[in-house]
Amino acid sequence: MKVRIVWRKVRDYVRYDLKEIAFPSSLPDPPHFKKRRKLTIKERYLVLKEATRLYAASWVRDIGPELRPNEYKKKEKSGDEAEGVKNSNGETEPSTLEDLAVAARGGMETLRPALQRVYMTRASAYRDALKSFIQGYQEGIQQVMEKKDDSEPNQENIDPKKST
Repeated sequence: MKVRIVWRKVRDYVRYDLKEIAFPSSLPDPPHFKKRRKLTIKERYLVLKEATRLYAASWVRDIGPELRPNEYKKKEKSGDEAEGVKNSNGETEPSTLEDLAVAARGGMETLRPALQRVYMTRASAYRDALKSFIQGYQEGIQQVMEKKDDSEPNQENIDPKKST
């Protein structure tokens, strides 16, 4: 009798539990999940073609408008200059990132002054912002104090003290 029970338990373990341990079934999708349709062979080919083109373009240093025309159309419409700031002569000054890139190529001797300029620029911007904040905060406190001083005499006139 006991052998039969043991055999049944071993058989059930191998049949159900061991299969689930070796090859676990995935959880069902949540109720709000909408399954996408499968792509056709033509759509798969187009996706592969675009991915290959972008991958090949990533190996190029400067991705120009011929590789990503949509992004360059957006930039032209907005009129932004991504490369640098224009001078009065119409020449562009290199951006901070370009300065650091050139300095990094030159080694540590040229990189240190460039990094110091960046840090000093950030520090001065932070200092100016902090001064502006403190000045605005002090003005706000003064306005509150003036309103409080103006309202105190009026309250004394409104609330006469009762005499007993």
